[in-house]
Amino acid sequence: MTTLADIAAMLKEARRDAALTQSNLAKHAGVARTTVARMETLAKGDMSVSALVRLLEAAGYDLKAVKHGHTRTLDDILAEQRQDDVAP
Repeated sequence: MTTLADIAAMLKEARRDAALTQSNLAKHAGVARTTVARMETLAKGDMSVSALVRLLEAAGYDLKAVKHGHTRTLDDILAEQRQDDVAP
């Protein structure tokens, strides 16, 4: 099960992978830097889903639900099938 702490860590990792500071990410997502800091540390014990989606998109990520126990989404499987159909 993914916890809020796991999501906070994933957000921080996504920001770092994108080589963005909290301020840069906040600017790209249209939120305050304090929102990024609060979400990365769970300062208030919860987080806004809409802000999370905007922050992840600004870092180049999508938020997708994956059935427990699975690592790939339906989109992943369909993309693989399309690549196989195009491959010589």
